[in-house]
Amino acid sequence: MQFDRRNFLKSLSRSALVLSFDQVFGALGLRGQATPVAKAEPAPAKENSLGVSFVDVARQAGLNAKTIFGGVKKNKYLLETTGCGVAFYDYDNDGWLDIFLVNGWRLEGFPKGEEPTCHLFKNNRDGTFTDVTVKAGLARSGWGQGVCIGDYDNDGYEDLFISYYGQNALYHNNGDGTFSDVTGKAGLTQKTTRWNSGCAFVDYDRDGHLDLFVANYIDLDLKTAPVPESGPCLYKGVMVACGPPGLNGSKDILYHNNGDGTFTDVSEQSGITKTASTFGLGVLTADFDEDGWPDIYVANDSTASALFHNLKNGRFEDIAVAAGAALSPDGKPQAGMGVAAGDYDHDGHLDIVKTNFAGDTHSLYHNLGNDNFDDTTFQAGLGLNTKYLGWGCGFFDMDNDGWLDILICNGHVYPEVEQLRTEAAYAQRKLLYRNLHNGHFDDVSMQAGPGISTPAPARGAAFGDFDNDGDIDIVVNCVNDLPQLIRCDSSIGNHWIKVRTIGTKSNRSGIGARIKCVARIPGVEKPVEQVDEVRSGGSYFSQNDLRVHFGLGKASKVDLLQIRWPSGQMEELKDLEIDRVIHLKEGQGILKMDVFKKR
Repeated sequence: MQFDRRNFLKSLSRSALVLSFDQVFGALGLRGQATPVAKAEPAPAKENSLGVSFVDVARQAGLNAKTIFGGVKKNKYLLETTGCGVAFYDYDNDGWLDIFLVNGWRLEGFPKGEEPTCHLFKNNRDGTFTDVTVKAGLARSGWGQGVCIGDYDNDGYEDLFISYYGQNALYHNNGDGTFSDVTGKAGLTQKTTRWNSGCAFVDYDRDGHLDLFVANYIDLDLKTAPVPESGPCLYKGVMVACGPPGLNGSKDILYHNNGDGTFTDVSEQSGITKTASTFGLGVLTADFDEDGWPDIYVANDSTASALFHNLKNGRFEDIAVAAGAALSPDGKPQAGMGVAAGDYDHDGHLDIVKTNFAGDTHSLYHNLGNDNFDDTTFQAGLGLNTKYLGWGCGFFDMDNDGWLDILICNGHVYPEVEQLRTEAAYAQRKLLYRNLHNGHFDDVSMQAGPGISTPAPARGAAFGDFDNDGDIDIVVNCVNDLPQLIRCDSSIGNHWIKVRTIGTKSNRSGIGARIKCVARIPGVEKPVEQVDEVRSGGSYFSQNDLRVHFGLGKASKVDLLQIRWPSGQMEELKDLEIDRVIHLKEGQGILKMDVFKKR
């Protein structure tokens, strides 16, 4: 008989599960202090036998905008450490992914005319980008945090939402390359200063209009917030910014789309605020129990993560602890940052990977179905690396073999760690795990090229095929540094297919559509079935390509593509050609197909 963690844990007190060293010593600003690890020189790169290599091409691509965020060598407040997100975003509907980079601020401010702003880079379709921020009307300054996209008014152009410490911003895509700030008009003006973090558009009530979920981190007032000397706040003997333990967690927000261009805050009536105040960061939406209704997962820092189960009546219930997707294997809270979903073992259930603080492992929650998850971090091979501090992350098929791999972007939160010999550096390399097709992963980080092995102060990361060559690339927003554009170069020749959804009865973006791809891959006994969903937000404060990508190995065609639209309508397409982007319109089938030449 299968162990039902959810029913077992319902009988236990939640408060008993969330006590931790962090909370007991929170007033000192300490996070969990694991056994120190020796600081070692980066391991030499191994011979690349993967058939794929990753290289950072940001400079030659023209991504020349530096992200400014807090102090370079030390920080006074935790606000200066979180960094920003990034979006792969086809804002002009030309079939090529553009890039939007959120930017930050510094406590001392900037001279007039020198303020850092967010940046929109247009894809020139030749491997380079042009900064069109000012022309587009997006040159906004402030403590930027996250970004997510979705067509909230169903006019055919994806709109842009940016979360801030302070006032969030909703930009309406005018369809002519420009944007209009409609925050106030849309009813999203905040009465108080909030530390907004991860975000996602999601049609939680399936009425055809995209609603908006915004996580919140800390109720922070810089006039009264503690400084490193207050405690003192220490990390392994070094004074650092205080928190989040010892500070007040904030409440997440759910906005309902009224269908007329405005939103209403329904956080309280929906049950979102029933969850104790938390330190919300990464936001992930997916139908985890396959009941046709989107759920919401939030990676919380230094406390249990949240899984808001959709009750189908406009309300949610946090079931994360009972479902087994909130804590470490030994029942302790973790410092969750980024989060992503993917069916890594082809069982039809969307699993979760979550990044955590240094001294801990990252988390892999295997979805057993029926609102039950099993922490398989160690069994799957993700438990060996404990010195890295993770942020952006994602499931992606790096070699198009039909099995999802995992990438985790790392970088320490405290620039002061450069003083320590017992700690990994501030800039850290990435972790790349190859799927071994048997529920296990192999760490191939040092075989995958300089784009993975070169240290960087990473934060947000987004996944998408910016050069339309069929393999997945990554854009990374770094702290006080230029961004990375990590191009995937493959010599394997595996096939693929992408799906771009266009809703009619459902929201125009097709966000929430669940897609199943079935193909016969040579060498595999049974047809390979893959599932994924169209989603807004995810990773850490970031937005992936809205086109859903499936690797196909050496398959000669897609036998079956099945789409369950948010409206509930089901469609099936058979015997599809490969290596192309399929544009599917709800109720009408294939609208068009894009075929791109190899670089």
